[in-house]
Amino acid sequence: MPDVRTVATWELRAEFARRLSSLYGHEVPAYNLLVEVCHEVNAEVLAREGAAAERLGSIGRVTAERHGAIRVGSAVELRQVARIFGALGMFPTGFYDLRDAYPNPIPVVSTAFRPTESAELARNPFRVFTSLLVVDDRRFFDASLEKRLTSFIGHRELFPPELLALADRARDGGLAGEQAERFLDLATGAFALSSSPVERAWYAELEAISAVAADIGGITTTHVNHLTPRVLDIDALYARMGARGIAMIDEIQGPPAWAGPSVLLRQTSFKALAEQRMFREPDGNVSPGELRVRFGEVEARGVALTAAGRERYDALTAETDRLFAAGTGASRQEIGAEVWARGFPSDEVSLARQDLAYFAFRVDPDRRRDGSAPPIDLAGLLDGEWVFAEPIVYEDFLPRSAAGIFSSNLTGPSSLSSTEQGQERDVTWLAEMLETDISAPEELYGAERARSLALVADRLGISAPVG
Repeated sequence: MPDVRTVATWELRAEFARRLSSLYGHEVPAYNLLVEVCHEVNAEVLAREGAAAERLGSIGRVTAERHGAIRVGSAVELRQVARIFGALGMFPTGFYDLRDAYPNPIPVVSTAFRPTESAELARNPFRVFTSLLVVDDRRFFDASLEKRLTSFIGHRELFPPELLALADRARDGGLAGEQAERFLDLATGAFALSSSPVERAWYAELEAISAVAADIGGITTTHVNHLTPRVLDIDALYARMGARGIAMIDEIQGPPAWAGPSVLLRQTSFKALAEQRMFREPDGNVSPGELRVRFGEVEARGVALTAAGRERYDALTAETDRLFAAGTGASRQEIGAEVWARGFPSDEVSLARQDLAYFAFRVDPDRRRDGSAPPIDLAGLLDGEWVFAEPIVYEDFLPRSAAGIFSSNLTGPSSLSSTEQGQERDVTWLAEMLETDISAPEELYGAERARSLALVADRLGISAPVG
């Protein structure tokens, strides 16, 4: 009897992530080694630290967690991506502009498609960092090249109509049986590396401006640029991958390793590997060659920071940069650890008390009752052990870190005109291009915290707002 059960959105998402991981592992075998080492390190951390290792997510969640990265060239393609990921319960969250990134400007703006509810993230934490080429930014592309890029991108088809129709059906009423299977096959296949020849002269013209521009606008398809597992000890993984003979980028991006709480996001990757591709020469002949555009990224996640916490993070990062540039002889990592030890709270309770990070708060059911009334302020509730704080995991990205990894894997620096003005791009513009709202990460974290505080107030019978 045929299967007529409607497949839950999270099940579609989990299966798509699994299939994409299998596809990418086949295309980039070093990714399989990266995942294997992640599992080794995570098992060791869990054995060593016990329950503390799962404070920022269960080992099941951490093991399943992935974020992918793709690149598209037009608003039409971006809207099509949104339809596909929307069928998987993944919605645009955050805005990232990498065009002024240090040390290497990249002609893209980006968002991340991901579940926006904590329960959905717990079921399957899958995200796709999606970059859109800004073809009309005159710092990178003159009017002639913009016209040719727009024409090239406009004449290709990244996603077949059947896939888009199934994606819309999945969002409207769900998919069952053969339809769900067909959707997953088409969605996975849309991000497979193409075997079609690359026009060498066209690709080289774009690559002279930006390797990312060439990867987006120099081919007729899209593909997964990297697929990122999560690890509990990124420093151990970095060392172990190097010991396995895998060339890693020069440093881990993001906050330093230090004795205090893990915050935001730390990322690193192995360097882009040479992949064999076929090229069509100007005379029409096809010959073999290679491209280096895909790499293996890995991440370690920490607690999300509030606006005040991000200001503190930015200030500490700037101080680390200043001291490193002064040439003290210490590594950036060593300097960063010292700067953070001086300037950042060393425990989670202090982060919560100073409103530097987002936490969900729970009433402590074992607190000794002494007849006193609970305080109405958060600091008092924490000090009196009426509540305990659970860190809200940072689910998003850092522009500087993303740019650092992109730059470490590029074949050369971007060519940027110093006399032209860039096009204004912001989250409002991107939302208009997508024809939908873009969630602000800090609002999602703030809402989760607010819900937890409302429950605390209800449990404790506090009439005044808590916070």
